[in-house]
Amino acid sequence: MKFTAPLHAFTHWEKVTPDQQMFNQPFAKGSIKMSYQEVGVEIRKMAHALVLLGYAPKTRIALLSKNCSHWIMADLAIQMAGHISVPIYPTINANSIAEIMAHSESKAVIVGKLDNYEAQKAGLEGYTRIGVKAYGVEEKLNWEDMVAQNEALTEVPDQKAEDLLTIMYTSGTTGAPKGVMHSVGSFNAVTNTAVSAIELKVNKPNFFSYLPLTHIAERIGVEMFGLYQGGNFSFPFSLETFADDLATTQPDLFFAVPRIWTKFQDNILNTIPQKKLDLLLSIPILNNIIRKKIKKKLGLLHTQAIFTGAAPIAISQLIWFQRLGIDICQAYGLTEDCILSHFNLPGKNKFGSVGKPLPGVEIKFSPEDEILIKSECLMIGYYKEEQMTHEVFTEDGYLKTGDIGEYDHDGFLWITGRIKDQFKTDKGKYISPAPIELELLKNSDIDQVCVVGTGIPQPIGLIVLSATGKEKEQAALTESIEQTMKALNPTLESVAKIQKIVVMKEDWTIDNGLLTPTLKIKRNRVEKIHQSMYGQWFNEEASILFE
Repeated sequence: MKFTAPLHAFTHWEKVTPDQQMFNQPFAKGSIKMSYQEVGVEIRKMAHALVLLGYAPKTRIALLSKNCSHWIMADLAIQMAGHISVPIYPTINANSIAEIMAHSESKAVIVGKLDNYEAQKAGLEGYTRIGVKAYGVEEKLNWEDMVAQNEALTEVPDQKAEDLLTIMYTSGTTGAPKGVMHSVGSFNAVTNTAVSAIELKVNKPNFFSYLPLTHIAERIGVEMFGLYQGGNFSFPFSLETFADDLATTQPDLFFAVPRIWTKFQDNILNTIPQKKLDLLLSIPILNNIIRKKIKKKLGLLHTQAIFTGAAPIAISQLIWFQRLGIDICQAYGLTEDCILSHFNLPGKNKFGSVGKPLPGVEIKFSPEDEILIKSECLMIGYYKEEQMTHEVFTEDGYLKTGDIGEYDHDGFLWITGRIKDQFKTDKGKYISPAPIELELLKNSDIDQVCVVGTGIPQPIGLIVLSATGKEKEQAALTESIEQTMKALNPTLESVAKIQKIVVMKEDWTIDNGLLTPTLKIKRNRVEKIHQSMYGQWFNEEASILFE
């Protein structure tokens, strides 16, 4: 069924399948399950409470929470009250929260499940705060009392395609976050397109929501896709229970960023070393039993569509998972295009590419081979940034993606670099690091890579070790990395050959500010910290260095 808006989808299932389970929300004392009817009553009561706060229509209301049932309920309640949601990443600090609250001109914020709200609370001083007591957030206004004290809203607003639905602040790999404005129409069109393209052969599919709902991929691919399918949403209780929660859910669709796939791979190899795994997979009948056990333990036994995105993934890793019967489809999209762009799909999957354009997508290339995209799902613009908005669109309305790419003879798109990630060595030659980084990531001892080279004659690679790499003696690790570098360099142009590889002593994480909340490397931040050392590292005698 085609819907016209998110509220249209929800109210349809609320009416047609009222007893269908919508949420499975884990707590320390057990899970709470809610049906579409129960969720509908709670959303309508909260929407009524938000209306009674007296804000003008289309007021910005922020949402600060990890993924949970209340995140989705809050999003729908904000829409039902006629307001505009401003999701905030749940891992950012108080200063960044304050900046987004001020820039978005939000009047209130709903605060849900968080790891350390006390450290973030200062960023919300002076704003109306609505806490969810179920997650230990105590405020003068709380979700539970507002629901208990209000009648359910009966009149649901008619969402029009041109209405502003949300302002989504990007996670910022190369600069300050920008507020991307999306309309009801863009969310609706991309979701209807995705539901048609990804044909899940199951009624009421199961979804496991764990990547930040603040990110466009999770918000469209899980929240909206699930709403439009009348699905059942489950969430992890904590990082420690993540694996068990995923295995219990066994979702019908699953999305992960490359770092998650690397963690899955490490966990499998820690249980079954590669040589033993190769042997088991070579034995008929037994190999299918092994594949089934691994998929069940991962939570992917019933998954019909498995996707990766947000950052490049090595072809070797895709092949490795395929041997286990896990066919990962790489997809491509931006916050600015509402991820209506290119997808590999089950049965139409070419490893290394990001797939073919989805229906309604127009593509062309600039003289510099930058990918330019147009569809009905492009953002309205960056909030309060007219000049920046103007700069990111061509005169004929195409979005400048910042990515460099090309189509192959079968019509699959290949990303070959990013314009902003290119750097110039002191030989005056531009280098695109992304393809080199993907080749280095074929080494299972390496978890993260950032190829740099500004101001030195040749590029160098900064790496963070994987779990398997950290277990090796330094001599064995050095030999492993040297072999990778020696195999890679003959395939590169002379100006792009890697001169040194430096093993970082510290992991790149969200907490230390070197990863975005969606686990992408903040290249500018990594460079700022280490650039003063490039010359010294370059002049060292050894080819593999340890910071």
